[in-house]
Amino acid sequence: MKSITVAALTGFALAFSAPGLAADDHAGHGAMHAASPASTAMADGLIKAVNKAAGKVTISHGPLTNLGMGAMTMEFRVKNAAWLEQIKAGDKIRFVADDVNGVFTVVQFEKAK
Repeated sequence: MKSITVAALTGFALAFSAPGLAADDHAGHGAMHAASPASTAMADGLIKAVNKAAGKVTISHGPLTNLGMGAMTMEFRVKNAAWLEQIKAGDKIRFVADDVNGVFTVVQFEKAK
């Protein structure tokens, strides 16, 4: 009887721990993967420079939680080079940046109100 109880408890523990481990594993690696833009909050930024030739913009920004970054000033590639025609140094924006093929890229933005 004792062996049946031990076997049943072991089976029960294994059955319910595997999904738990899988969920923990996924959650543990979530910080390594950038969140999709649709689920990422927009950050506040101030345009410092626009480099149309390189397709890049320098932004002084608040924390980018999806990328695990604190506030700083840095250069980003832009998803759509035409966006560089809509902004200039001194503009305040709200934006989402993501890691696109190893390059930090502005994937969504709007002028701040």
